Amino acid sequence: METLRAKKRSVDQLILAESVEERGLVADIVKAAQERGIKIQRLPRRILDDMASGGNHQSTMVRAQPYPYSDVEDILALAQKRGEKPFILILDLLKDPQNVGVLLRVAESVGVHGVLIQERRSVSITPAVVNASSGAVEYMHVAQVNNLVNAMKDLKSQDVWMVGLEADPTVSPIDSTNLDIALGLVLGSEGEGMRRLVRDTCDMMLALPMRGHLASLNVATAGSIALYSAWQARKWQGWVGAKKA
Repeated sequence: METLRAKKRSVDQLILAESVEERGLVADIVKAAQERGIKIQRLPRRILDDMASGGNHQSTMVRAQPYPYSDVEDILALAQKRGEKPFILILDLLKDPQNVGVLLRVAESVGVHGVLIQERRSVSITPAVVNASSGAVEYMHVAQVNNLVNAMKDLKSQDVWMVGLEADPTVSPIDSTNLDIALGLVLGSEGEGMRRLVRDTCDMMLALPMRGHLASLNVATAGSIALYSAWQARKWQGWVGAKKA
């Protein structure tokens, strides 16, 4: 549904299982496809199962063109258009589509202007990532860069602060710094964390305080908390409820 609504990429076909009824959300999806003049086809569910390669298709699929990546300049232009300080999420070689999808969903929810990922050795925007993001990635600027460190340095030259999140009790807690700044929030990969050069390129490192027995949180959980902390520092900028406070 979000792929159809966002109109970020071309959709060639909507495919429905023969058994699914056109009511509720399915009816809305069909209507959205019809409004865009997209061909609709019904197939046996087993064919959808094969096409989804084990994914949970919920009796609906779209055949779409590859995800259109943005440039870093597009991300900065969006911040300027909104009249806001850049708010960028930077992912250092994350490989789990579920983690990336969750982070993209939260990033879209808190008003992040764009996300940077490295082209090689990192998860790309696959159908699994789109699914895990609940379609949020269709509204996001995602830039795939050749070299993450060089991209970070370029952003720093444009007065964007690089703030890394690390599970280290010796690092200052996240509330020790005012994150209402032009911000690039940097998250390291699952298990390995941030690469040395990425860490060295950060202007500062922050941590989420923990008091339990576990040493760290899942990167999607930790990153989500940090993203909301950064948005809170911006006084919930862009949220209608903030205007009522």
